[in-house]
Amino acid sequence: MDVVLVPLLGLVNVVIELYIYALVGVVILSWLVAFGVVNNRNNFVLSVQRFLYRITEPLLAPIRRVLPDLGGVDLSPMVLILGLWFFQGMLGRLAARLL
Repeated sequence: MDVVLVPLLGLVNVVIELYIYALVGVVILSWLVAFGVVNNRNNFVLSVQRFLYRITEPLLAPIRRVLPDLGGVDLSPMVLILGLWFFQGMLGRLAARLL
């Protein structure tokens, strides 16, 4: 059982890390568009923005509904990143117990 479960937990850990990078990318890209550094009419920027939106919005939308409105500040990516770090810690503990 450990032969399958430990690598599977490692794979889940890598997927969570990639998702965290995508969340950071969404935040940075939204800042760059808001400050006019990049033009979202550019096809490449638009395609990257749409891709990141599609993969992050399903988890960010429920968090946004729960968090209070803080004006122009969106704390939902930070809340999700903290939750993912907590989940990674739990997976690490589980993998350590299996070894």
